Amino acid sequence: MLRANTIGIWCRVHKWTSLVCTAFLLMLCLTGLPLIFHHELDEMLGDAVSAPEMPAGTPKAALDEIVTAGMAGRDGKVAQYLVWDADAPDVIWLLVADALDAVENDPVAIDARTAAVLAERNGQDGVMDFLLSLHVDMFAGLAGKLFLGAMGLLFVVAIVSGVVVYGPFMRRLDFGTVRRGGSRRLKWLDLHNLLGVVTLSWALVVGATGVINTWADLVLAVWKNDQLAEMVAAYRDAPPLRRPGPVGPAIEVAREAAPDTVPSFVAFPGTPFTSPHHYAVFMRGETPLTARLVKPVLVDAKTGRLTATRDLPWYVTALLVSQPLHFGDYGGLPLKILWALLDIITIVVLGSGLYLWAVRRRVPVEARIAALERDARGAAAE
Repeated sequence: MLRANTIGIWCRVHKWTSLVCTAFLLMLCLTGLPLIFHHELDEMLGDAVSAPEMPAGTPKAALDEIVTAGMAGRDGKVAQYLVWDADAPDVIWLLVADALDAVENDPVAIDARTAAVLAERNGQDGVMDFLLSLHVDMFAGLAGKLFLGAMGLLFVVAIVSGVVVYGPFMRRLDFGTVRRGGSRRLKWLDLHNLLGVVTLSWALVVGATGVINTWADLVLAVWKNDQLAEMVAAYRDAPPLRRPGPVGPAIEVAREAAPDTVPSFVAFPGTPFTSPHHYAVFMRGETPLTARLVKPVLVDAKTGRLTATRDLPWYVTALLVSQPLHFGDYGGLPLKILWALLDIITIVVLGSGLYLWAVRRRVPVEARIAALERDARGAAAE
């Protein structure tokens, strides 16, 4: 049994870690709720892009034809990435930017069969894009991500400390008891404790994966400076590539190098996911789990020959697995609904925690510790 002064320390840890991160956690829960249903809401809001119905087996257009169609009328722009839409198999997105290393880009949706442009976006201008940016980095880039990661770590500490103090406060009550005969504060305290314990595992998973997601830029930087650098070491002193060859043959080379996979996206030479001399074709599996795991295949953009391919290291794999787990985006609509319900319960936990702090802030913590000591003496006597 924990000593009363030890419990007092854990109470302070729980209180202050919770208070510091609660406002940001509320924002993350509120913005994360619609993001769980991002695909369904995109369709409802008219932001989803779909290709017109065509007979089954309609052949695909050549990828270089798709790139040419997407770049038409965009003088001074460069192609950064080709992305296959997992929700719309007949749609390919071409991401166009002012420079190869630019952070902001304009997505162009293209019919994979006819190479017809289906939609164009000026940056991230949809409602869901706005919510995603607010949720991911609060429009502050890497600094915003790392700040939210720190809030996530505090959230994890608040959960652990909450579990530690839960036992001493509730040991005389049956699990799940909500005392209805006392004050409003007492009822909310019991409800806060109950809901916190019920959502414990989920909150730890979502909090931990959220922290990992905020490290995405750092994780990718480590991968680029480590494994990607090793894969392209022979090109370190190569002269600049004046003009890359066609992208279509590079895809075929990647299919041969990584059988039983399909393309997820292609990074054009000089973009952040590859070297100045290579197409990086990221291949993925087709099961709910392997669809989130990609394998890079580097193809010489001048000769069209395979340069290297290898599985991603564990730290990048952990990042890729944590992303769908964070949003419950790998088990279909039933899992999304469960994630949403748990998200709403967490909002209640956070709000009730603020309420309990507000109504008890005039009671010194020493008085609460003294009450714990009385309870401890009573429990020992029993």
